[in-house]
Amino acid sequence: MKNTIEYYYDLIIGKLYIENNVYHFKIDNDDYYFLPFLYDEKTVNKIIEYIVFLKRKNIYCHEILLNIKKSYLTKIDEVNYLLMKVHDKNRQYSLFDMLELNRKVNITFDNYSNNWTILWSKKIDYIENQISEIKIDKIINSSIDYYIGLAENSIYYVNMINRDYLKDKPVLSHKRVYFPNTQLNYLNPLSFIIDLEVRDIAEYLKAMFWAKDDAYGELQAYLKTKRLTPYSYNMLFARLLYPSYYFDVYEKVVNNHENSEKIIIFLNGVNEYELFLKKAYKLISSYAKLLKIDWLIY
Repeated sequence: MKNTIEYYYDLIIGKLYIENNVYHFKIDNDDYYFLPFLYDEKTVNKIIEYIVFLKRKNIYCHEILLNIKKSYLTKIDEVNYLLMKVHDKNRQYSLFDMLELNRKVNITFDNYSNNWTILWSKKIDYIENQISEIKIDKIINSSIDYYIGLAENSIYYVNMINRDYLKDKPVLSHKRVYFPNTQLNYLNPLSFIIDLEVRDIAEYLKAMFWAKDDAYGELQAYLKTKRLTPYSYNMLFARLLYPSYYFDVYEKVVNNHENSEKIIIFLNGVNEYELFLKKAYKLISSYAKLLKIDWLIY
């Protein structure tokens, strides 16, 4: 693969690393990632539009490089790859850096239909079919019902909120926001999606909680700083309720990319996360009326 990348991009590469089918190398102070891309040229061009738009706002995403054929996609063994150049990949963004970037971007999208519940329902159906057909793992088998239950609570919550409230316009968001929130992920244009701003906030807070940092204190600071609509206050809580952290690791375990012991942190922290949810519910309720959830009210 090293010779192939050098040929298609007219580069001279030192050491080439690979992890989960992603190739990584460094040239000077920049990192390069050569990775499979499952979509077509039209999708790449849409991503390039976002990159160009953000550049005009002085926000510099990772650069997707053209190959010697002037294409963003390089086909190898019938698989499309693209090469991404990343500068300063370890720079970290706080929650308030995220708000400032959103302010600078200042773009919303029309004709948006929130589809969280559709995606979540499909995920639950898929997992239930999967675990009924194969015995996956003792740790997963002992925990999956609880997290499916949390997800079903989240689905009910979002359905009720979408029924009762006028929806907010979405913004440029991310599939996942992690903690620490490094530039490697946060300015990765392949991670961009169109969704509610509170999606990123909730995912960041969940990641912060499981990193043993002060997610509740960060939530307090966020709510003092940012005024939301009643709809977004509710959707923020719904996203905190949904256990994306568990399902993300579950998928990696099933695909043999992680050991199931990675799930133990969630099992050991169940009570603490439920307490965090109860405190978050009470806090957000002081800003807007939230849908009643009996087991969280105390």
